[in-house]
Amino acid sequence: MPRPNAAQLAYGSCTVILSTLAMLLLSQTSSGLGIAVIALAALALGLLVAMTVPAPKSASAAAGRSTGRQHVPARRATASVGAAAATKSVRETANP
Repeated sequence: MPRPNAAQLAYGSCTVILSTLAMLLLSQTSSGLGIAVIALAALALGLLVAMTVPAPKSASAAAGRSTGRQHVPARRATASVGAAAATKSVRETANP
């Protein structure tokens, strides 16, 4: 299970606190069992909210997706010396 980031912790904590207060005020319970049930429900809701907050993408993954291009590794030169000389002459003629 991945570790939660700061946004997930903040959203989950706020959800637990606010939902606990809202449920206690709306239910007007004073028994220990009622308060325990409300606290457990608020914790479950906070956990659900914290796990559904999307995690931020890494900078390299976001940059690769934004340009729409994929990195293709360069080919290694394994040709003979004659092929390298032919490639050199093609490059020279292509450049004015």
